[in-house]
Amino acid sequence: MNKPTPRLLTSLAALSCIGTLLCWSSAPLFIKYLTGYLDLWTQNLLRYGAACLFWLPVLLIAAKKGQLPRSVWKRAILPFIPNIVGQTLWAAAFYYIDPGFASLLSMTAFLWVIILSVIFFAEERQHLSNRLFRLSIILSLVGLMGVVFFHPAFTHPYTITGIVIIMAYGLIWGSYAIAVKVSFRGIDSRIGFSVVSIYTVIAIFILTMFMGQPAKCLELSFNGWFAVIISGITGIALGHVFYYIAIRRLGPTTPSLVQLAQPFIVVVISYFIFSEKLSVPQLVFGTVLVAGSALAILAKKDTATPTT
Repeated sequence: MNKPTPRLLTSLAALSCIGTLLCWSSAPLFIKYLTGYLDLWTQNLLRYGAACLFWLPVLLIAAKKGQLPRSVWKRAILPFIPNIVGQTLWAAAFYYIDPGFASLLSMTAFLWVIILSVIFFAEERQHLSNRLFRLSIILSLVGLMGVVFFHPAFTHPYTITGIVIIMAYGLIWGSYAIAVKVSFRGIDSRIGFSVVSIYTVIAIFILTMFMGQPAKCLELSFNGWFAVIISGITGIALGHVFYYIAIRRLGPTTPSLVQLAQPFIVVVISYFIFSEKLSVPQLVFGTVLVAGSALAILAKKDTATPTT
């Protein structure tokens, strides 16, 4: 069998970058759509359940072939904890704010990953002396304040709640990324994510039984189930794998930079689906926020893997 040529591998990597961008750009829109039909807990259970079932055959095949490391079950506990918290916060935000606005604010998560990397990994601390890195932090903070301040309903309690939730998600997402980097060294990413998804589904199931309304899923229309399944497979299951492939072929910098286009795609689509409108100042400061994240990635030249 002929080995893939470098040109083919580069093409696959580029397609993986695009695949990740499309998958993660669609997720906020599906989640927002489902807020009108399902509560937070039930929606999370169904979406993550679809992602878990999607990769379960890979886990079973690996176990049958003896390629499933026993340590993965223990290793997955660390990333599972921030994953369940982050997934809950991510979905919860869309019950308070619109997809485009939330996606812009979530870009601060890239900065959190880098800051936490600097804190927990000694080899990363050299970046603190990088002027570009320090400038990226300033731009990100200025952009963040501008996007929030110029929101037309900035002082509304619902908006403030949504902002707090999405900012907390950014911090937790950064923690999850670090946990994945530490826990799954030498582990196939599909297997690692499969185990994390199993733990997550079990936890969300318990939470849904106590705080959700699982009976609501019986009232879902065909469109509702379509949104659940497609968003679970694309936004959770495939998005991660595409990202891992891109990182493996291109390194972490290029895929991360490509993902910074996500909020602008979401803003455009959300305008047509949910009539969401961001003001010109918000878009300007949103660009500054994204530019800050881009500079941080370029300055660091190394980012950890995201969750969504």
